[in-house]
Amino acid sequence: MPGALSHLRILDLSRILAGPWAGQMLADLGADVIKVERPGVGDDTRGWGPPWLKDEQGAETSVAAYYLCANRNKRSITIDITRPEGQALVRKLAAESDVVLENFKAGGLKQYGLDYDSLKAVNPRLVYCSITGFGQDGPYAPRAGYDFLIQGLGGLMSLTGRPDGEEGGGPMKVGVALTDILTGLYATNAVLAALAWRDKSGEGQYIDLALLDVQIACLANQAMNYLATGQNPKRLGNAHPNIVPYQDFPTADGYMILAIGNDGQFARFCEAAGQPALAADPRFATNRARVENRAALIPLLKKLTVERNTADWIAMLEALAVPCGPINTLADVFADPQVLARGMKVTMPHPAAGSVPQVANPMKLSATPVDYRLPPPMLGEHTEAILAGTLGLDAETIAGLRASGVV
Repeated sequence: MPGALSHLRILDLSRILAGPWAGQMLADLGADVIKVERPGVGDDTRGWGPPWLKDEQGAETSVAAYYLCANRNKRSITIDITRPEGQALVRKLAAESDVVLENFKAGGLKQYGLDYDSLKAVNPRLVYCSITGFGQDGPYAPRAGYDFLIQGLGGLMSLTGRPDGEEGGGPMKVGVALTDILTGLYATNAVLAALAWRDKSGEGQYIDLALLDVQIACLANQAMNYLATGQNPKRLGNAHPNIVPYQDFPTADGYMILAIGNDGQFARFCEAAGQPALAADPRFATNRARVENRAALIPLLKKLTVERNTADWIAMLEALAVPCGPINTLADVFADPQVLARGMKVTMPHPAAGSVPQVANPMKLSATPVDYRLPPPMLGEHTEAILAGTLGLDAETIAGLRASGVV
């Protein structure tokens, strides 16, 4: 069954994570994504190991696990875009594509004649998405942007981590490159919106997407908390600024999460914990009161939660419809019966390793489901197929391009 985007071709000039994440999302939905990489080097993340993918005998391959997370369902072609012949190949591919994804520095592709204005001249219907750290204008536009820097500059780290004064207190980045991931998702949405407009108008357009802009947009309620009050939100560790109790709590054998979202849930928790009077206490009876009296309530709850182990708490509270859960390791995650039932791990054939594990795409489309067609490609794996099949070059021309190092 063809994917929802099987009629589209994406020319992916991006590397690292934000751009490739967008490219993989579009590829999972059926688009033909051609990943353009540097000859002999490729996407930087190919070398970001260990860990490395292992073959069927358990020996390490040269493929980094990092690269594998964002590049399935793509075809890889190696082209030296610093060479005029390589630039000509990219322009020919752009003429046959619907979308270009790139994450070079602002203006970085203009010197090669691969910027939006240059490619629009050969394909007026082209949707061209540029992903940078800071956007195409403003005083920071020339700077390189990396997820870690943006998490700090964009305010996320000021909200993440234990409060000052606590053991381990201080700002902390998120454990995955979340800004990159979110930027990839915004890029996908922007591309699909631009394609929908093209269907109406017949015109392509340029998309300017910045990691910093995305990070600020995703501060969500915390940004509004600041804008509404003028007060910087404080780091609360795992606690929530607007809901109490909504954090981790110690148990007899570890930790659990309580995510109590309303007063009824809190009353049921107190009943289960053998302290129904807490829910009737005016200091704790409503969420507003609990937020205002957080410092008094949380120590009382911690004294209660350590009386049972995590599994017993979860079994008891789930039966009462009180939101709670464990803090799983990734081994726990991929062994969880719900995760298994939802098929969130898939395995694909791989030319170097025999097979490669993948985290599944979470979108469940009934008529056009995600299709796992191609494993993350080896460097330049599809060069000849793309040159011959997509561009119609003959064997002699392709051999000449290889001999001269253009591909």
